[in-house]
Amino acid sequence: MNGVQPSAEPAVTIVDLLELEELDQDLYRALTVFEDPYSLYGGQVAAQALLAAGRTVPDGRVPHSLHGYYLRSGDASRPTIFRVERDRDGRSFSARRVVAVQGGKVIFNMSASFQVPEDGDDHQVNPMPDAGDPNTAEELRLARLFSIEGRLPKQPYENTGWPTRVWARSTIALPDDRLLHACALTYLSDIFTGLAAFPGGAVHSGASLDHVVWFHRPIRMDDWVLLDLVPHSVAGGRGLYSGTIHTVDGVLGASLSQEALYRVQRESSRPRPMPPMG
Repeated sequence: MNGVQPSAEPAVTIVDLLELEELDQDLYRALTVFEDPYSLYGGQVAAQALLAAGRTVPDGRVPHSLHGYYLRSGDASRPTIFRVERDRDGRSFSARRVVAVQGGKVIFNMSASFQVPEDGDDHQVNPMPDAGDPNTAEELRLARLFSIEGRLPKQPYENTGWPTRVWARSTIALPDDRLLHACALTYLSDIFTGLAAFPGGAVHSGASLDHVVWFHRPIRMDDWVLLDLVPHSVAGGRGLYSGTIHTVDGVLGASLSQEALYRVQRESSRPRPMPPMG
C-alpha cells in the first residue's frame, strides 16, 4: 500500500486511487491509503464502490446510475473492503449492490445499475449554465482531490460560504475506459454537495447522508467539466441539492443529487470533513 501526505506534492494520482485488489470473487480492497486529519472523502469511497461493481458486470456494460448511503465516517489511513452482490444480469441491464467495510463495520453501501450502450433519440432540454472560459477563470485549489485541478467562475448565489459552481479536470491523461471516467466523475461529484452553505445561514454539520448520480452521456474527465449545484430545501436538519456536470462545449454528462445534514454549527463541533478550498 502507498503512504502519501495529501498536503504534499502527491506521488499518488486518481488512477492509483482507482486501483482495487481482487481478494476473492466479488471481494475487493482499495490499495492506496494515507494519513488525513479529516474523515475519508465520500467521493473516493463512492468511486471505488462503483469500480468494484463495474468489475463484475459483463463486458461492454457501463454505469447509468448509482445511489449510495453514507453510514459511518471512514478513515483514509485504513484500507476499505468492497463486497459486491450480483442482483441481476438481464439482456441489457445489470444490477449490483456494494458494501464498503472498514474494521468490520459498514461505512457505505451502494446500488448501481449498468447498461449496454444503445443508439436512439438524444435530446438535452436545458443549456449548460453560463460559466465563462475555464482557461481564464480564477484557479481553485481542490484540497483533497488527487490530480484534479479547479477553476472558479462567477457564482450564482451570494453568501453561501462555499462554491456551488466550479470547473474541474484531471491533471493527468486518463485511459479510454468509460467505467474509469464514470468513477472519476463520481469522485468529483461529492466535492461540494456536502459543504456549501445554503443562502440564509444553514450550515452543513459534517455528514453526507445519501448521494445519487445518473450518467447520461460519456464524457472525459481529463477535459474541463462544469459542476453546477442548485440548493432546494433545508428542513428537519437535512438539506437537499441537485446538480449537473457538463462538458466545456455544453454536453450534459451527468445529473446528481445529495441530501446531507444541515445544522447551525457550534464552536465545539468536530471539524468539517474537508479543509477549506483556496
